[in-house]
Amino acid sequence: MKIVPDTSVVIDGRITSMIKAGEYKGATIIIPEAVVAELEAQANQGREIGFSGLTELQELFRMSEDNVIELQFAGDRPSLDQVKLSSGGEIDALIRSVALLYDARFITSDLVQAEVAKAKGLDVTYLKPQIGDFSPLSIDQFFDEETIAITLKERAPPMAKVGKLRDIRLVTLRDTPMTEYELRSMAQELLERAKRDPDGFIELERRGITVVQIGSLRISIARRPFSDGMEITVVRPLVDLALDDYSMAPEIKKRILGNRRGVLIAGPPGAGKTTLAQSLATFLADHDFIVKTMEAPRDLQVPDHITQYTALEGSMANTAEALLLVRPDYVIFDELRKSEDFSVYADMRLAGMGMVGVVHAMEVHDCLQRFCDRVDYSVLPQIINTIIYVVKGEIAKIYDLELTIKVPAGMPGDAYARPVIVVREHSRREPEIEIFRYEGETLVMPLARSAEEPVAPASAAPVGAPAEPEENVSWKVAEKEVQREIGRYTSGPVEVRIINDNKAVVYIEDKDVPAAIGKGGKNVSAIVNKLGIGIDIRPRSELEVRKPVEEEMQFAGGIRIRLDRKQLTIISPENRGRIVDVFAGKEYLFTATVNEEGDILLAKNSTIAQEMIKRYNEGETIRLRPV
Repeated sequence: MKIVPDTSVVIDGRITSMIKAGEYKGATIIIPEAVVAELEAQANQGREIGFSGLTELQELFRMSEDNVIELQFAGDRPSLDQVKLSSGGEIDALIRSVALLYDARFITSDLVQAEVAKAKGLDVTYLKPQIGDFSPLSIDQFFDEETIAITLKERAPPMAKVGKLRDIRLVTLRDTPMTEYELRSMAQELLERAKRDPDGFIELERRGITVVQIGSLRISIARRPFSDGMEITVVRPLVDLALDDYSMAPEIKKRILGNRRGVLIAGPPGAGKTTLAQSLATFLADHDFIVKTMEAPRDLQVPDHITQYTALEGSMANTAEALLLVRPDYVIFDELRKSEDFSVYADMRLAGMGMVGVVHAMEVHDCLQRFCDRVDYSVLPQIINTIIYVVKGEIAKIYDLELTIKVPAGMPGDAYARPVIVVREHSRREPEIEIFRYEGETLVMPLARSAEEPVAPASAAPVGAPAEPEENVSWKVAEKEVQREIGRYTSGPVEVRIINDNKAVVYIEDKDVPAAIGKGGKNVSAIVNKLGIGIDIRPRSELEVRKPVEEEMQFAGGIRIRLDRKQLTIISPENRGRIVDVFAGKEYLFTATVNEEGDILLAKNSTIAQEMIKRYNEGETIRLRPV
């Protein structure tokens, strides 16, 4: 009997398995040169399937030496152009031609190849994906009930992470180092299983690395040149929890079943974010929602009626386009890493899709900053309604986002109101983060709060009020700390004015302001987190002695404004502390907060201020209406 196997059955190892089982004992196995060339090209690219296929050819050669089979190589070696067109079927055609030439039985596990071969009149044996029980894998010996992950590397003893989320430890499984031969055998076995097991697939394949999913196991196979040696890493889900197993489940259910359908799960690596995402997906599917997932790689353990999608043609944007046509109720996006991922999440939310996103972030403001770098911060509350922060397998906090018009916290009373995103912890309703624009930058500013002591109101420590000696000492220390930290980013003098225990104003050279703030407020946010005090950075030019009021005007209707060199001030003491809408006649102009002195402060060269001056010159009536 003459047998011509194609590349697919050589890679998955079933041709050698069938020979060992006695099915093709004594047969003549004819290997097309096109198969050898394809495996060689894959190995040269660092792809694990190429090495696995070459190992199978070596095994066939050993069988021929033992007279179990007769081995031949035949056919033409493909040209470079044919290799480049392999996806179009050029290599497959060369392989089929060998079977035609020798009138041999053609064996393949590629359905398209099988159908074409049948159309050509070949004697075809199509090996379907194996269904049923499989023998245990070699890596199973390293797992027990408490094992979370294993790391097997050549020249090093095998290591494992064992325990629970709150008590994870690294243990050595044996003293003897792993050998490259052991790892190669395991890698081949894993690839064969992934191709034959209906629950297995090759998720990612690049030069030097292959990622395989087999059931609940995510397996990474690395080799040179990507790594400094052969390595196999296997990770499995730690726990499978239902949503009701979480302490804050009722609050989460209320949100996802209602209209707050932009959810972000954030937390450090290994915190249990994916486990919570699985629980949410299952809960939603059980409550009559159509749920899909977007994953690369696909490792969520969800029921079969939840379809798992990966990156279509390597792009999640393409996957999103397909999902927008399918219109599921919810999409679970695991994980948001690339810039494209954040943009895709935002686009799908703004299109009305319910979304649950998973983001690696040590702090909540970190993941918000990543969104602000890619979308306009003012639309964040439409994109993200709820942030769930997960630590050590438990929900630590739930946050809400809301848009308001106010003076950002930490800024002086004479700063003008602007759109601010306030991030509040859901139970205490205390603001913990504010997002706003300052000097052309979007700042994600954690608010300085003490967990043990409530923040004293601003009135408790007014500027200029005498302080106790101990307070003065602590302020002096804080002043030096702020001066030192800000000085790392500046070349000129740094002048610090402590306003109260929780706020400081820093004056630096105008040219140093962008560097001190940093891109997206990165630098000043880091200092705020380190020192625990709100910092308002201002240019030194503001320290210049202000000139006397140049002009005071009164609009028809009684509203007074005052103009000086830099500012336009709307004077309205009766609305002190209120948020008001400003109208010219019946036309709405803008919304602002009246400060404690009864003023609305506008930069003189701003568009709004120039519009006010224009309306004054035209004799229009200006009125304020409390919101």
